[in-house]
Amino acid sequence: MKKPPRDMVFEAAIDDLSHDGRGVAHVDGKTVFVSDALPGERVRAKLLRRHRNFDEAHAGEILAASPDRVTPRCPHFGTCGGCVLQHLAPVAQIAAKQNVLAQNFARIGHVEPARWLAPLTAGTWGYRRRARLSVRLVPKKGKTLVGFRERDPRFVADLVHCDVLDPALGDKLDALGALLNDMQGAASIPQIEFSAGDAARVLVFRHLAPLPDDDKRKLAAFGRAHGFAILLQPGGTDSVHPLDGQAVDLHYALPDFGLKLAFAPLDFVQVNARINQKMIEHALALLQPGPGDRVLDLFCGLGNFSLPIARRAAHVCGVEGDTGLVERARANAVANGVGNAEFHVGDLTGDVRGSTWARADWNSMLLDPPRSGADALLKQLPGKSVRRVVYVSCHPASLARDAGTLVREHGFRLEAAGVMDMFPHTAHVESIALLERG
Repeated sequence: MKKPPRDMVFEAAIDDLSHDGRGVAHVDGKTVFVSDALPGERVRAKLLRRHRNFDEAHAGEILAASPDRVTPRCPHFGTCGGCVLQHLAPVAQIAAKQNVLAQNFARIGHVEPARWLAPLTAGTWGYRRRARLSVRLVPKKGKTLVGFRERDPRFVADLVHCDVLDPALGDKLDALGALLNDMQGAASIPQIEFSAGDAARVLVFRHLAPLPDDDKRKLAAFGRAHGFAILLQPGGTDSVHPLDGQAVDLHYALPDFGLKLAFAPLDFVQVNARINQKMIEHALALLQPGPGDRVLDLFCGLGNFSLPIARRAAHVCGVEGDTGLVERARANAVANGVGNAEFHVGDLTGDVRGSTWARADWNSMLLDPPRSGADALLKQLPGKSVRRVVYVSCHPASLARDAGTLVREHGFRLEAAGVMDMFPHTAHVESIALLERG
């Protein structure tokens, strides 16, 4: 990486939007990624970094604006790294994300869906029910900062409000910062995790040294005043415990399926509750489970898809690598009277061929893998009995790669695909695809 000449400024036309939400320009035959610039715009940009194959810049002045440009709602936009697309109209954000997905299918998977699904959308503000906030004592500022990382991840954004967080927390960030500034042990707290269920909202304070009793009293008072259950995490994930010793009822309901799913404060749950409800129904509409079907749900978590599928299928088998999530899935099945679902702990990145569930016959399969996708798994599965696969993805590149594998190595067709606006105002692309055997 070369440092550019000081204050080097240039004009450029923006041709496209990159996967991380930056404008794409071509200057003297070289690609330049320009933050805060949109396709169709002409900008005056400052060069930030040079690389062998591309450069990076920032749009200091918009000379000709896109018709899709809007005024960011958040005063922290441009500094905070939590959102990078607030300057782009929500409808245009969806179109940009579908374009990213289409490009990944073409360039990586060398496949194209037979049809595009209508995007799943909901409200674009106050949607985050899960978040990890960074905490840092900054002596030069004389205060403790709490918020997301800045675009430069070395720094913590000094937030007093956040419009994408559940308002229960988004409207209280200034109060949370004041609490930390008043705590003796704030320097030992590197992060705070937030989880919101239907009946409770939780803050988990990670602390690297024991907190003084006075700090604990202040935390308890903050929780009572603002409606949070306060939990402490002095070590690993198994060290999390309520400050007051009282159990916390964290759950979310799926009323269309008569289900209530309990989860632990640090469990993975889909960040956007409104999109999650729509996504489950969408996935089942594509999967089409019937009374005679046996369905395999891989990377099943705590049963977010498995248990709704079980309401319509003959039998469901969920497999997940996290033991705690499997325990929660089994408990959720019992609590909801679901007797046709089984759950197994399994390393889905390793050799699964010896597992009983992998040798059984299944009509259809649902995949909801992490960002890395299901590359190793698809070298072994699905078996010949599987006729339909629904793939829920949080990373378009791994979905495109895996879709290509299912098409070329397993004889599937990519019937449909589309995006789901799980993270409005960010460059994150959540998507879903349907693949069927001929």
